[in-house]
Parts: sequence; C-alpha cells; structure tokens
Amino acid sequence: MTMSYPQSYEILLVPGFTDTTTEPAEATERPEAADGTEHTDAAAAPGSVSAIRSAVVEATGETGASGYPRYAGEGMVADIDPVTRTVEALLIDGAELDYGLSVRVSERKTRG
Repeated sequence: MTMSYPQSYEILLVPGFTDTTTEPAEATERPEAADGTEHTDAAAAPGSVSAIRSAVVEATGETGASGYPRYAGEGMVADIDPVTRTVEALLIDGAELDYGLSVRVSERKTRG
C-alpha cells in the first residue's frame, strides 16, 4: 500500500514563535498546568500570524536528506513530514533559516 502525500503546502516564515502572537518567544511562553502539560492555543489558524515571507511549495518527487518528501517553490526548498506537517529541513534562497525565525506550514487545498 502506498501513502498519498499532499502535493503542496504553504510555508509562512514568522518571527520567533511559540503561539499565535507575534511577540518574542520569551514573552509568549506559557506556564505548565498542574498536570504537567503546557498551555497552548493549538486551534488558532496559521493566518493569524504576521508572516515575513510566504511561499507555496510543490512536491518534487524527491526525498530530502532528512528522509522526508521534498517540496520546492518561490525560493524555498523544504523537507516536510506529511504525517505531522513538521518542516524537517528548510532552505530560503539557498540559505538556512536565520536564528529567531520560525516556520508554519499548512496544506494547500486543490481546486476541483
């Protein structure tokens, strides 16, 4: 059985990031709950973050050095785990991501 991976994603490059605000990471960290879990707002949409740059990347059919499918487009090349939507590797205009920047990813819906 072969697994079908998304054919494209939108990648958002955002300032240091732990939740849906654009404040520095240190200011947005959440205290731990009594049960040891972290308080987060995972339901917020990626669009609620001010992106510095965005790109739509399409599947290349290759597997990246990280072992995940490779996606490329608009100056970005990313290895993305399709199960967790985690960006495992990213180049922007051929360079690695600068410190203090993070990425968000969302699956692009195909029009049909």
